[in-house]
Amino acid sequence: MLYQNPNVRYFFFYIFLISLASVRAQDNQAIVDTTFIDIKMLSSEVILDMKYATADNFLKVAVYDCEACYLRKIAAEALVAANKDVAQKGYRIKLFDCYRPLDIQKKMWKIVPNPDYVADPAKGSLHNRGLAVDLTLIDENGNELDMGTNFDHFGPESEFAYRNISKEARRNRKLLNKIMERHGFKVLKSEWWHYNYQMPQKAAVSNFKWECDQGNMQDK
Repeated sequence: MLYQNPNVRYFFFYIFLISLASVRAQDNQAIVDTTFIDIKMLSSEVILDMKYATADNFLKVAVYDCEACYLRKIAAEALVAANKDVAQKGYRIKLFDCYRPLDIQKKMWKIVPNPDYVADPAKGSLHNRGLAVDLTLIDENGNELDMGTNFDHFGPESEFAYRNISKEARRNRKLLNKIMERHGFKVLKSEWWHYNYQMPQKAAVSNFKWECDQGNMQDK
């Protein structure tokens, strides 16, 4: 009989193992990271300057009740790794915005209903999915590195590849980009400060809201 041949039996057993591994791999790819993590729970070395918890932003009004940076677990861990990387050069990451609940996106859209400045909440953005960060680099004294423009400057000067800025600013943008790409992030070409984590699966828009306490409440 054919199946009594040990070589044939081993062959079919081998095919079975490959098929099983393939099914498990497909199952793993279907799993989307749904865990949101406060970046400060992973690292105290990342600096927060959450602009939308204050009126110091292009909306001119605070839309968050308090300052916090939440991201999906996979993106949060990658960001902490990027900060450790850049620390070797004497810098640290400063964050301006991270995960943004859908209700906040709707509030921003109501204030500025322009897709050139605010993502339409009907579609949602990667901020609403916990996979986008707005950030810059600071030196050992806490000073922001020259990036050519301020955060939330909407104009051609904010484009990552814009050339008519100082050599220092171009060098700093490239440094930030190199570090972030190394850890799975990709810059939004129109905003040097905006980076999206390149997760292979599609993540759902979320409306998760973090708790505020007296320690992180912001004056409005």
